[in-house]
Amino acid sequence: MVLRAASPDHLRASIGLLLVVFSVYSLARPKFHLRGGGRIGDGLVGLASGIVGASTGLAGLPVIIWSAVRGWSKDEQRAVFQPVVVAIFAITLLWFGGAGMVTTDVVQLFFMGLPAALLGTWLGLKLYGTLDEARFRRIVLLLLLLSGMTLLPATFVIPPR
Repeated sequence: MVLRAASPDHLRASIGLLLVVFSVYSLARPKFHLRGGGRIGDGLVGLASGIVGASTGLAGLPVIIWSAVRGWSKDEQRAVFQPVVVAIFAITLLWFGGAGMVTTDVVQLFFMGLPAALLGTWLGLKLYGTLDEARFRRIVLLLLLLSGMTLLPATFVIPPR
């Protein structure tokens, strides 16, 4: 529904800008932590994760930002990221499948990308155990920054539809 109502270019630019600003700020001021939020905050972040995930494929971004702002340990963050992202992708796949959006081409692309995804998952699992809290936080923020930076140029380079 968001994709039908919003301009893909504006959505891409907004998310890219948010990621760049958040990452740069967090890398520069590493001690900022939000203590409040509670269940209402968690629910709103879950809703935002579903909207962002279904409309852009970047399901983990709101929950990654939320857990970083909350100051959770790397184990707490991982315990939240993984099930949230898997659930959002599963629900999105079911929704898109029901809407007829999962075509043969989409399935072929999925299987083409699967080896890289499996390799990345394996490498991530191997690296995770070697990282302390500070290094984990820095890597997450740098990956968010890189993600945001890759979204911004595409906004200005890709011609309007």
